[in-house]
Parts: sequence; structure tokens; C-alpha cells
Amino acid sequence: MPLVYPRPTSAPGAPATASNASHRSRRRFLESGAALAGALAAAPAALAQSWRNDGWCATWGCAPAGPPPAASLLNFSGQTLRLVVRASIGGTRVRVRLSNEMGSTPLTIGAAQIGLRNSGAYVIAGSNLPLTFGGRSAVTIRPGAPVVSDPVFMAVPAFTDLAISLYLPGNVAATTYHRDAWQAGYVSTAGNFAANTSFTVSRTIASWPFLTEVDVGGGAGCVVAIGDSITDGQGSSTNLNRRWPDYLARRLQAELGAAGRIGVVNRGIAGNQLLEDIPTAMQGGHDVLERFDRDVLATPGVRAVIVFSGINDIVYSSGANLVQIDELVAGYRQLIARAHARGVAILGATLPPMEGFVYYNAAREGVRQGVNSWLRSANEFDTLLDWDMVLRDPDNHRRLRSAYNSRDWLHPNDLGYEALAEAVPLGELLSLVT
Repeated sequence: MPLVYPRPTSAPGAPATASNASHRSRRRFLESGAALAGALAAAPAALAQSWRNDGWCATWGCAPAGPPPAASLLNFSGQTLRLVVRASIGGTRVRVRLSNEMGSTPLTIGAAQIGLRNSGAYVIAGSNLPLTFGGRSAVTIRPGAPVVSDPVFMAVPAFTDLAISLYLPGNVAATTYHRDAWQAGYVSTAGNFAANTSFTVSRTIASWPFLTEVDVGGGAGCVVAIGDSITDGQGSSTNLNRRWPDYLARRLQAELGAAGRIGVVNRGIAGNQLLEDIPTAMQGGHDVLERFDRDVLATPGVRAVIVFSGINDIVYSSGANLVQIDELVAGYRQLIARAHARGVAILGATLPPMEGFVYYNAAREGVRQGVNSWLRSANEFDTLLDWDMVLRDPDNHRRLRSAYNSRDWLHPNDLGYEALAEAVPLGELLSLVT
């Protein structure tokens, strides 16, 4: 219920008399205040609170990470980036979020555009529109901060490729980026080509520097997927959008029609863990407990989150300091509490089979089995996706089905990712989102 503050009263012991001038001054102040209040009350309520009804929803997103080690650092010199992303839902307005959150120096974007991608680095003629930031075509992003563009009125169809072009004047190091895009991006020769339909490509990149989100208007809700490389799409086909969140987005709209107009945002990071960072490998991002508020709860339109995390905590922990089942359980409970505190539904998933993976051993397998037993019996997530059962070999429950194996006996291939999405109960998900 709304807070009700007591009406101010005269302080005990206040003087009973005051000058007539003081009374007149106070009366004039009160009368002018009343007139102002009346004018504000007469203003249309929709105008006064229009920002509350903007209906922004993320149609695409990734999780920023970094800074990478010097050997992996991408450097640009007065060049234009053209970054390609796939929208999960459509809309008639669009805006983007850029990030310098892992940077230690200011980041200047000299120009930015968004358009409908044709193929390669080509944008459909007439669709490439300028992005502004507070009305300006250029923006400097402070270290540790993100920035959101002004809205652009633009028809964005569902499942279309968007091309976001960023001109970077001067010498720029990509200290904030998402390493594994599984999608080619394009770097120009020297110059500002953000507004061009095409440009000469000096090289391609397989990451998303600085770009972390695209939102559309229209009031739809979204589901955020958070986890590690299996959510990020390792083992899937490049440039084909065959991560399990991609399959889920297509299935929602194909099977539910208009009711399935639900954005799906992928915040997986390869190498990411639930409980701890790996200080020597920050390309794997901050752990899920640390980044949950930024990457999930701050996502516009978020109604539900799917958590598929914990296997890296097991495989990367040493035999002398093996992560314990109750530590992972405590982490899950924290996520559940934080999601529910914000009115966000939370789905969990059992951890995948891993026998044959390079870090597999009996002790780690025991932790995985123990965590899965708790997930199945505790009933603390709003819904549990038993993805271990989906992926495992019927004849050896410790091992991935060979038909789903990409190459390393942990990461699924396209067929395995599709099987994960097919196992999501859409009716149940829809009830949680709406």
C-alpha cells in the first residue's frame, strides 16, 4: 500500500504571535503553492506518467564481460563496427544499450546507426537510421557505465537481423565485450561508415564489443536465459542462430501465435560460474550471483528467468577444494529470493551429463548427481527443466547422447540445443510470464 505521511502540525511551544508581514508572506506562499498544485492536477495524467507506460522490452541481449588479457584484446583505430544481432520479437520503436562497464578509460562513440541487415556487412537501403544519445549523435561513456540511446521509430520484424554500426574515432580497445557471438561482425577500413549501406571490410570478428542490448516498444514481456557456454551456444553453428534460446524464441511464436510474442534474451557467457569469478579469465564474466541484477532484473520487460548454471563451478573446482552441493544450493536459493523479490518467475534446470569431458572424474560426478537430486526433490524453483534427462544417453546416464555431442562430451550440437528448447513446457512458461 502507498506510504502515508502525517500532515505537518505546529511544533509544540511555538510562539503564539508573529508579525502581520510574516503572516501575509506565508499566505501568499501557500496560495501560490495551491495554484501550482491545481495546475499540476489539471495536467493530463497520461502526460505526467507517460514514461511509466513506454512498454520497452528487450528483443536481444548479451552479457558484457572483460577485460580480456592483452593477447585477446581487440583494438580499433578510427574504424566502424557493424555488429549483427537477431531480434526475437518485433516492434515499431527501437533503442540500444552500449556498455563501457569493464573499461578504465572513457569510450567515445562518434556515430551510431541501426538498420535491417541484408547480408554480410550490407544494410537494406533506406533502413539505416541514426541513433542519438540525449539528442546528440556522439556520446562519451564513462568508465564502468552503460548508456541507452534515444528511441528510434522503426519497424522491426520478429526474427530479423539488425545491424548496429558504431564509429570509433581514435584508438579504442574493446575492454568490454561479449567474446563468443557465434555471429560474424564486420570492421571497416579507417573512416566513419556508420550511415553507409555497405563498406569495405578490413576484417571480421566473432564477438560483440560494447553492444549489450536491443529493446523494442510494444509492451511484450521477455524471458532471460542466464548461464554458461551451453546457454551462450558453444558447439552451435555460426551465423545460424541455433543456441537453445534461439530455438525457444522461434518455438514460442510458432506454437503460441500472438500469445507467444515473448522476447528471449540470452545472457549466457562461456566459462561463467554460479558462485565465483575466475580472476585470470574475465572473458568468462562475473559470476551469476554478482551479475544477476544487471543481466536479469534490469532487463526491460523481464517476466521470467531460466537459470542453467553450476556445471562450471564443479568442473573448474580442484580436487582439494571441490565445490560442495550445499554451496550450489545456497546460490540457487539466493537467485530464487532475488527474482521473487522483484516479481520475476524463475525456472531452474538440472546439470548436464559430462562423462568423457576433459575435466570429468568420479568426485565431480558425485557433486553433479547430488545437485540434480536436490533440484528434483526440493521443488523450490517455480518450474524445473530436467535437461539432464533430455541430454543423457539412455544406456549411460553420466554421458551425453552421441547424437547430441558437438565434440567434447559436454556441449550439445544444434540438435541437442533444439532438444533443450523442445523440452520447455510452453503452457507453463506462458502462465509464468503473463
